[in-house]
Amino acid sequence: MKGTLLLAHGSRRKETEQTMAEVCGEVRSLTGGNVTFAFMEFSENNIEAGLERLRADGAREVCVVPYFLFDGVHIHEDIPAELAAYQAGHPEMRVRFGRTLGADRRLAEIVADRIREAQAQGQEAS
Repeated sequence: MKGTLLLAHGSRRKETEQTMAEVCGEVRSLTGGNVTFAFMEFSENNIEAGLERLRADGAREVCVVPYFLFDGVHIHEDIPAELAAYQAGHPEMRVRFGRTLGADRRLAEIVADRIREAQAQGQEAS
């Protein structure tokens, strides 16, 4: 069975968990797959906890997709090290690491929408 772990950076602000739950639900509805989310930092819902949820659900092939914009040290070093450690302790699991969101026209379209919204509302910086 396959599963997907959406991985966000994490925040001390707890409302980010609700945002990720919403994103996860949208992705689940689009893919029809076993999708959950976790955070790299600042949450008990960390990488290991997310992988364990998927494993408990029967997933043996997991794709970890970073909900990150850029390829930085977390993407090149920290997360791969955690995934390798997890996989070493769970040889029955196959864990793959996907790409960041990066530069993508679809994201640019969202940014353009946000610009239009702000312009329409006449928002000023506080």
